[in-house]
Amino acid sequence: MGTDTVRAQVADEATGRRREQRGWYFYDWACSVYSTSVLTVFLGPYLTSVARSAADADGFVHPLGIPVRSGSFFAYCVSASVIVAILVMPLAGAAADRTGRKKPLLAAAAYTGAGATTGLFFLDGHRYLLGGFLLIVANASVAVSMVVYNSYLPQIAPPEERDAVSSRGWAFGYAAGSFVLIANLVLFTAHGSFGVSEAMAVRICLASAGLWWGLFTLVPLRRLRDRRTAAVAPPVHGWRQLAATIRDMRRKPLTLAFLLAYLVYNDGIQTVISQASVYGSEELGLGQSTLITAVLMVQVLAVAGALGMGRLARTYGAKRTILGSLVAWTVTLAAGFFLPAGRPVWFFVLAAGIGLVLGGSQALSRSLFSHLVPPGKEAEYFSAYEMSDRGMSWLGPLLFGVTYQLTGSYRDAIVSLVAFFAIGFLLLARVPVGRAIRDAGNPVPDRI
Repeated sequence: MGTDTVRAQVADEATGRRREQRGWYFYDWACSVYSTSVLTVFLGPYLTSVARSAADADGFVHPLGIPVRSGSFFAYCVSASVIVAILVMPLAGAAADRTGRKKPLLAAAAYTGAGATTGLFFLDGHRYLLGGFLLIVANASVAVSMVVYNSYLPQIAPPEERDAVSSRGWAFGYAAGSFVLIANLVLFTAHGSFGVSEAMAVRICLASAGLWWGLFTLVPLRRLRDRRTAAVAPPVHGWRQLAATIRDMRRKPLTLAFLLAYLVYNDGIQTVISQASVYGSEELGLGQSTLITAVLMVQVLAVAGALGMGRLARTYGAKRTILGSLVAWTVTLAAGFFLPAGRPVWFFVLAAGIGLVLGGSQALSRSLFSHLVPPGKEAEYFSAYEMSDRGMSWLGPLLFGVTYQLTGSYRDAIVSLVAFFAIGFLLLARVPVGRAIRDAGNPVPDRI
């Protein structure tokens, strides 16, 4: 085979890889709108108001005959969706690895979630059960789809490109979240000018996220390609598959050590995301418009943060960059303890600090883990990773709530989360990632 032929093949492979990578980015672009507009901003307050309208004189609703405070219904539905996702994610991961047919699984999860999200348009009156059911379906679906989506990363990017590719994916997601959130906020704040009620504006915002999710999922489904596997293993399901994955990880103790470190510090990240608005409203006395603006600021700066930290990783390595981000998280939370009440500008400074490290720490964690996955087990291992990301993030909220209950201070509660970043830093610092990559059977990049 001539030199020119070899060069042409290499160029064709690079072109095909770039095409797949660009398609891969668009799933972050598609589904991140659900996390931003639906889960973070609009659905919680709206579903709670619907539940309250359906509550009895004592403030309880009765799903399946169980008395539930209307103000707790949203949180319980989120918890239920986590349980459903935990049961389904290992099954989806095993099926993707066993068959190599990832696109049908990605499509099924994405369009189930997009359909459920679009169906939230019909959430009105006393239909709290409909809202709870659609939330559980959508939240579990996005978790399952991310297992399959993340498992593509080792296949579409060689080791030296993964930090940058993963960071661009996160940046695409935050950019989409920012764009749609701006459009939603225009409709929500000026709903009277558009001739719709506030409730109708919220329902349109919820449904538009589902339509956006479904529309842009077409891009990765067209550009990504399946890679058939030669070996056919007998099917293993649910918790048995998860147990088998953990047993396999025990033979890769350094991969498991990284996953433990990620579980700890990511729990802190997810708790900050979910509780920052509570801190701003209850402790600092800030209004809804200020909090929504802060969420938008986080989304915008997370784009720059993800891309910037991706570049830092090329110079200093992913592990060192993640460790630096954990130090930044610790400093940001410590500063948050001293924020004065009723001063939005300082809350915006805190939001800026969170935004700059949020996307990068998540993107680089994903790309670093991709190096620690044995070839052929990408979806299976990423199902465990996704469970650490979405299924195990309950210790932080528990610590936050217990600290507030014992001290009566949200300041003490927010600063208690420093422990997750400090412990996560120590656990990650002890992982020899170069040896971990070799033990997983993968080539070690020049910078890691």
